[in-house]
Amino acid sequence: MSAQIAGVVRGPLTRLRALGGGWLQRLCLLLLVLFVLVSLFAPWLAPQDPTFGGLGAGLAGPSADHWLGTDQGGHDTFSALIEGTRISLAGPLAVVLFSTVTGIAVGLFTAWRGGWIDTVVGRMLDIVFAFPALLLAILAVAVFGKGMTAPVLAMAIAYMPYTARLVRGLAVQEKARPYIAAYRVQGHSAMFVAVRRLLPNIGPTVLAQSTVNFGYALLDLAALSFLGFGVQPPTPDWGAMINQGQAAVLQGEPLSAIVPAVAVVLVVVAFNVVGESLGDRLAGRDS
Repeated sequence: MSAQIAGVVRGPLTRLRALGGGWLQRLCLLLLVLFVLVSLFAPWLAPQDPTFGGLGAGLAGPSADHWLGTDQGGHDTFSALIEGTRISLAGPLAVVLFSTVTGIAVGLFTAWRGGWIDTVVGRMLDIVFAFPALLLAILAVAVFGKGMTAPVLAMAIAYMPYTARLVRGLAVQEKARPYIAAYRVQGHSAMFVAVRRLLPNIGPTVLAQSTVNFGYALLDLAALSFLGFGVQPPTPDWGAMINQGQAAVLQGEPLSAIVPAVAVVLVVVAFNVVGESLGDRLAGRDS
């Protein structure tokens, strides 16, 4: 197992220096790689079953058996933190993938067609902008019930306009360049030019925006679980862990709430730093 982990780590680590940026950007990137590896190898890294607990072992302090203590239900905090990484990262990933793919499609379509279609779709995106992602997720839970599927779909719809507007603006600028007209004169279809030629040129900027969106989506989903509308116990999730750890804080055992809260903050900050750094580098390269 150690050889497998070393093989996965070696590639990203050797590219850190090539990615440029300062020590903070590299540290954040390394931190993200670490969290991704933890989520991939969580079943082998967690020393105990995070769903197994006992009332007699509730709110125990750090020990040899429980490195970070236990929560109110007697679940091992360290194991729950590791297992919770999978769901805490999988939800935002689904939000970003869905919102990015649909946003790219909508942005390219409106930029290419223009006219009244661009105006109508733009007004529809404005309406979606008026609703915060967290509010849409809560409404989805009220209609379809608690869990992960409905909030993820609702947040993906809420985040889609950010990508759509970005792609639309970049595509309009790119569409006016001579190489687009050259491909059109050669008889290439609009879809071929937009997807195969225009999209690769704006892709890096869209990737930078999606990286920032990932951090915000993680924060929103953690808040939803904290409020009790997202992932339900005993399934490990960072937001749910913070909620369950509130009682432990009042009783002098704050680790079960502080540790997942720190994990959320670290991942959100790391994604924002990496995303902003990538966007700045792309802007500098284009200028």
